[in-house]
Amino acid sequence: MARRIVHQLVDDLDGTVLEVGAGETVLFSLDGTAYEIDLTDENAAALRASLAPFIAAARSVSARSTASAPRRGSGGGGGRAPQRRSGQRDYGPIREWAAANGYTVSERGRVPASVLEAYDAAH
Repeated sequence: MARRIVHQLVDDLDGTVLEVGAGETVLFSLDGTAYEIDLTDENAAALRASLAPFIAAARSVSARSTASAPRRGSGGGGGRAPQRRSGQRDYGPIREWAAANGYTVSERGRVPASVLEAYDAAH
């Protein structure tokens, strides 16, 4: 016996059944929470249009734009240091210290707890 599973998208706002190739899933974030919503093309356009004035006045903090943008406070304009969430450390100096003191630490990603403890003990 054959089984057929059909995945059907429905506009989360108005309940319109989305045909294959119609509509889209829109990803957005607000107040630190990421959201995903399936919308018809018209509702997706309406969402973007309603957010447009806020987006135009906002600063982008996505990974794509910050990777290529010059850092503020390091000769790149603005004069302000990059903002961090509370409790978040600046790992740049820790990585430099670790490399100078014989520890192997990648340029990106987590810094091992043992390296953080050694850095804190030395400072």
